[in-house]
Amino acid sequence: MQTQILPVDGQSLELAKKIITNGGAVAFPTETVYGLGANAFNTAAVENVFKIKGRPNDNPLIVHVHKDYDLSKLVYDVPEYAQKLANAYLPGPLTMVYKSLGAVSSAVSCGLETLAVRIPSHTGAQNLLRYLDLPVAAPSANISKHVSPTTARHVYEDLKCKIELVLDGGSCAGGIESTVLDCTGDKPVILRSGLITQEMITAVAGECGVYVPKDGERVRSPGMKYKHYAPACRTELFAYCFKEDALEELKRQTAAGVNAFIMCDSATARLLNVDKVLDLGETENDIAANLYAKLREGEQVAELIIAIAPEKQDGVMSGVMNRLKKACGSKL
Repeated sequence: MQTQILPVDGQSLELAKKIITNGGAVAFPTETVYGLGANAFNTAAVENVFKIKGRPNDNPLIVHVHKDYDLSKLVYDVPEYAQKLANAYLPGPLTMVYKSLGAVSSAVSCGLETLAVRIPSHTGAQNLLRYLDLPVAAPSANISKHVSPTTARHVYEDLKCKIELVLDGGSCAGGIESTVLDCTGDKPVILRSGLITQEMITAVAGECGVYVPKDGERVRSPGMKYKHYAPACRTELFAYCFKEDALEELKRQTAAGVNAFIMCDSATARLLNVDKVLDLGETENDIAANLYAKLREGEQVAELIIAIAPEKQDGVMSGVMNRLKKACGSKL
């Protein structure tokens, strides 16, 4: 199978519609990462997405719809706080989990009685979803557990010859996956942290919990289980307070003949004054936007990435830390 990378225009949208309505999968841009989309009503198409990615079949998918799609076709019992959050932050990098009507394939939610729904803000994604006018089940468009893709080229590197089409919408501005919010209870609860922070949710909803998964519990959201976002090289993760230890580890590994790089934000890189650095940038938004690109760059140039956690841990950095820990297989 030949894989094409095409800009999002009338011709590529028509091709995407043909592929998806015939049960295939298409990669498309969002403001967070690129998604691998299939018709959420078609069980065989959804199961094929799991197969293409090599994704465990107990790891649920998110359904993507355009901003004017009638959600009452898919879910019910939408609480007042959820509507307020939707008004405040959608379209945007927020996935909301509701009670499912069972309209889409049960393969989407892996048999759960809930459905995760997202309305992406990326123009290319909205154009595709409006052109299709159906719910699209879409995880990130990469091989399972590998670093998520933030460019069309990243998708191609992972999925060439596995899918027919990658819609190219440029680099993703957000850089980490959407916040996933459980909206089935009396208050919203974060299942996966992201660009819409706990503070932002609390400001609108009045309160917001953070779910802590228990050992052996069934997965309720993407990104809650398994090692994720991992580059194809060794990794180590150091807390910010141990940044000097990270520098010593770089020196030790380099002396032993290992091609090692430090990965950290710009301020930390200046403080440590290292040459072999994967610089994540200055601001919180820079760090989030650059994280996956730098992990992918690192696997191309390094045998070992020595990551240093950001000093700030709340807000957007909570989502960054979630990804860093999973990428490095760390419980830091």
